[in-house]
Amino acid sequence: MRPLVARALVLAGLLGALGCGRKPATGLTLAGSTSVQPFAEKWAEAFQAKNPAVEIHVQGGGSTAGVKAAVTGTAQIGMCSRELKPDEAQAVTATVVARDGETMIVHPSMPVNDLTVDQLRKIYSRETTSWKEVGGPDRRITVVTREQGSGARGAFEDMVMNGKQITSAALVQDSQGAVRQMVSTDPAAIGYVSHGVVDSSVKGLRLEGVEPNEETIVSGRYPLVRPFLFLTKGAPSGAAKEFIDWVLGPEGQAIGRKEGLFPPAKQ
Repeated sequence: MRPLVARALVLAGLLGALGCGRKPATGLTLAGSTSVQPFAEKWAEAFQAKNPAVEIHVQGGGSTAGVKAAVTGTAQIGMCSRELKPDEAQAVTATVVARDGETMIVHPSMPVNDLTVDQLRKIYSRETTSWKEVGGPDRRITVVTREQGSGARGAFEDMVMNGKQITSAALVQDSQGAVRQMVSTDPAAIGYVSHGVVDSSVKGLRLEGVEPNEETIVSGRYPLVRPFLFLTKGAPSGAAKEFIDWVLGPEGQAIGRKEGLFPPAKQ
């Protein structure tokens, strides 16, 4: 066989092999809220198991970054865990995929079980500095908060602070897990995390006498309820729409409930 013919046959074989290969995966990127991130990872894992042609990447960065990612197109889906500001709402299409009760947590040894929103505001603005002022021991309160740009912090500021600033003395953590860890090791600490993140290492507080649970969060009776949003530039389409529709469907919502989230609308 002449060399030129041999090379042609080899090239044809390679092209044939490529043509018979697997169809390239469709890429889908989610970016934004670190509160939504662990739940989005669970959804992505389950969705990909049934749709192997879709490759989903989930990244953090905070809710504000999630809005920007959706607006600029650096992610097909932005993630946000607070209400959108008016200018943000005009720039993106928001889909509520779940609701979360932002739960105040303390060390299990703390005897305080209930706070009012006003007491909480005074603690976080540093008007109240000792647990003794709210029925606890004579200990200086360790205030733990999330970083600027975090949806958890934004929601907390909107629902609790009423225009007041969170004290600069607060210890700033960049994830819910870090907040929980700090509170679990400091008997005088207080912080806030998603209801689904609360475990036996910390104690959830009642607010205004209302326990954070499914009934009070879904009904809106619990004071600190926030939306988990998926954001797209314009109406969802393609793989983004397929994924969002699946998350809103029975299987996606069942996963959310198992992980401590609640339906996107009152039922």
